[in-house]
Amino acid sequence: MTNELVKYHTELNTIPLRKFSAVEMNLFFSIVSRMREKGEKKVAFSFDQLKDLSNYKATANNRFIDDLESTYDKLMDLRFGRRSSDGLERERFVMFNEFKINGKVDTPYAEIQIHEKAIPLLNNLDEWVRYSLRQFTDLQSSYSKTMFRLLKQFRTTGYAYFSKEDFFELLDVPKSYQKNLGEIDRTVLKPIKEELTPLFRGLTIKKKYGKGRGKPVIGYQFSFKAEAKNADDFSKGQQEDLRIKLFNIEHNGDLSQKEKWVAKDKVLGLKIGTHEADFLAQKQKETKQVEEDHWKQEVLNTLQKGFD
Repeated sequence: MTNELVKYHTELNTIPLRKFSAVEMNLFFSIVSRMREKGEKKVAFSFDQLKDLSNYKATANNRFIDDLESTYDKLMDLRFGRRSSDGLERERFVMFNEFKINGKVDTPYAEIQIHEKAIPLLNNLDEWVRYSLRQFTDLQSSYSKTMFRLLKQFRTTGYAYFSKEDFFELLDVPKSYQKNLGEIDRTVLKPIKEELTPLFRGLTIKKKYGKGRGKPVIGYQFSFKAEAKNADDFSKGQQEDLRIKLFNIEHNGDLSQKEKWVAKDKVLGLKIGTHEADFLAQKQKETKQVEEDHWKQEVLNTLQKGFD
């Protein structure tokens, strides 16, 4: 699934995935990636196929079935809709109208069918969002996953702005965080910076402030190097993909040195703090060498004075 792509109508990006865990997001968009251009056909996924697509780590089928079921339960809470231009006609529907899980057979599977009125979200697209499923599932934070999807919608412009209200709604930020900017920085923006910097060259995140007492935050601005219209999301090979990620981290002027160390640890799959520890160990080694050289010079100077 290295070059598996997710592609859907931009409208899907406007629906907050409320209370979805990172695992549930992986499962949902893995399903979306394979249901494109299938119309109303029922699509069967073997458990092995879904686990591979979604980068699923646990092995027990009972746990997997529970995660599939909880994903569908949350999908049932999502409401898509249409309304007439005068607002007098309105309708709501769910994205999938059938979701069957069978774990009893030799090759356990899930069978899924899209609601007929949701077909335009995945079929005959006139506008769309497209990205690499592997890049998406590799992200750890649900906030990073959501912002990754949102930014990919602006891939050819390199700029996206969200009002504070839209930002909180789309990322499903808990109300307990919303009045605490320090908590937003630590819990929401920090993982986004660390995880998305390797994937968006020159990514910067800036708060926009309003007028009045205390200059309240009114929105969040995201900027990055725009991609060419004909750019693809295909892997260039493990080593080249890694080189690009490390380059993007090292040459991002918006990250502190400590943030760069953490981002590199995550990209390389190292224990968080490894790069910082290596740096401090090297500095300690260099300091020790300088002290030894200084001591040797002092001894030589003393001996020289004695000979004189």
